[in-house]
Amino acid sequence: MKNTNTKKFEGEGRMIRKAFAFFVLVASTLNVSAQKNAVLDAFSKHGIDATILNPNNVQEPDDYAFDFRQTTIAGGKTNVTVAKFDPSAPKGEQWIIVSVEGKSPSKGDINTFRKNKVKPESGNKADDASYRIENESADRLVVSYKPDALSLAKDAAFMKDCRLYMSINLKSKKLEQVQALNEKPLKIKILNAEKLEMITKYIRNEETKRYFPVNEDLNIQAKFMGQPVNVQTITEYSNYSKK
Repeated sequence: MKNTNTKKFEGEGRMIRKAFAFFVLVASTLNVSAQKNAVLDAFSKHGIDATILNPNNVQEPDDYAFDFRQTTIAGGKTNVTVAKFDPSAPKGEQWIIVSVEGKSPSKGDINTFRKNKVKPESGNKADDASYRIENESADRLVVSYKPDALSLAKDAAFMKDCRLYMSINLKSKKLEQVQALNEKPLKIKILNAEKLEMITKYIRNEETKRYFPVNEDLNIQAKFMGQPVNVQTITEYSNYSKK
């Protein structure tokens, strides 16, 4: 029973990561609110490239190879999945799963992993009226926003109660991280989450002028059948190379 519950918790973690991965940053829309204009004005004042608001510039690249390692800690167990992404491989086979829990992956492991990595046809939208400048100092600009609830898929509906915080280094003019935090308790399938935090850190690829993730740390404090459950998922990306 314990192992079954652990796998359920891992599945919830994967679903949450997937939901946030495609809503880390969002493209500008035609109806720009006064709140978003304030953010764009701050970008202009500090010489920050506003293309960081384009989702294509801040996600896992589909034209670069990279290594992937994900560690999930839940229910007293630690599970590690190691994989590689090869954009030159046939579609549907670009993700190569190296190992799961230190062993060769089963066919089910491979199919589940690849299914969870499929990108949605369209991204979510931000609520333009939710943009805020949280902090503006000599060396850092922090901007936050919330998802547009009407644009969210059913599995990602919990995100309407989350706020995302972009942290930009004003000396380098580069995005450093995005932090997602819940503003109220969340119902995420089998979990009743009291606290959810996900921090994604980035590096800038100067050749493409895009941001690639290097680390994602997801922490959930929740209850399952009335019992406290902590789930942590740490995802590491490395060895980006053009193919």
